[in-house]
Amino acid sequence: MKVTDIKTFAVDCFRTNWVFIKVYTDEGIDGVGEATLEYKEKALIGAVEHIKEYLVGQNPLDIEKHWHNIYRDAYWRGGAVLMSALSAVEMALWDILGKSLNVPVYQLMGGKVNDKVRIYVNGWFAGAKEPEEFGEKAKTAVKRGVTAMKWDPFGKNYLNISNAELDKALRCVASVREAVGDKVDLLIEGHGRFNIPTGIKIAKELEQFKPMFFEEPVPPDNLDALKMVRDKSPVAISAGERLYTRWDYKRMFDIMAADYIQPDISHAGGIMELKKIAAEAESRYIPFAPHNPSGPVANAATLQLAASCPNFEILEIMYSDVDYRKDITNESLEYKDGYITIPDKAGLGIEINEEECLKHPYRPHTLRHYTGALTDIRPAKTEFYF
Repeated sequence: MKVTDIKTFAVDCFRTNWVFIKVYTDEGIDGVGEATLEYKEKALIGAVEHIKEYLVGQNPLDIEKHWHNIYRDAYWRGGAVLMSALSAVEMALWDILGKSLNVPVYQLMGGKVNDKVRIYVNGWFAGAKEPEEFGEKAKTAVKRGVTAMKWDPFGKNYLNISNAELDKALRCVASVREAVGDKVDLLIEGHGRFNIPTGIKIAKELEQFKPMFFEEPVPPDNLDALKMVRDKSPVAISAGERLYTRWDYKRMFDIMAADYIQPDISHAGGIMELKKIAAEAESRYIPFAPHNPSGPVANAATLQLAASCPNFEILEIMYSDVDYRKDITNESLEYKDGYITIPDKAGLGIEINEEECLKHPYRPHTLRHYTGALTDIRPAKTEFYF
């Protein structure tokens, strides 16, 4: 079997653009992956083109060799662009391998540890601005069976937060906690934007609401800063969505900077790289909670991975999305009581519809974390699509 072509499909999905890749072979077995980078898509597509120059003509089943060569032969290693392109291609190669053997990818990872995985939802708050509105949105989500939910209540603050703004954020958390009761887990997102004393201050204030974790309290560039917040935080700290490969994670593990790790399958190196990172976390008794706010292919790949990881804890998923998500792929998720069942189809168990992808071409989008517009996520026509 030989690789004959690689194509990219950038699909506007309102918040950002999904970037799917498809690897084609001379035996008619194609594989799909996702490299959704949340901005900088043009650079990402260029990186995939460079990988294509290497991969066309190669045997797609030699996954470990190709990953090693592509990573090694990039003189400027790591980073979001290269690693996202490599992650998506790696996913697609696993998809091809699974299909060629007619088994799901999790079977190639050692089989199932988990038949189903617990999820927490992101984006459930679409349209809410005031604390009371967040509470009402939370009630609706719980009625639909949600048992864990995440959001960022901190507006457009960066590094510091005034007492007045912090009070409003805490009122927002209080409103949601009151709305959902004690049986629903709350996960508070910091988006990596506070300095050390502010991160510690917020963590101490959050303790009263018993959150599952406080995510990315400080920027991702300095793991010692994260460690300082974790050491003084009365609540669990999660981080890692902006770390790439096991080498980035080595430092985090060496200093035990986080209580939960959150590598992203579309950015940190793909399925096997996350399997290796999760295994190292397992040896340190650190739960594995993958970052996963992207599209349907990344979600399918992460589910296959989660099935095989003993220290898997909980998986992020979008609560609602653009209404044409159902047309872009043949995604079919079985959800019940806060869990999603691991699919058993061959490969990743998902296919993209190339024609439908082309109907929603790339559109530029910008980061909204510091504009106060983070909650302006358009509700889908059919909320809770899974």
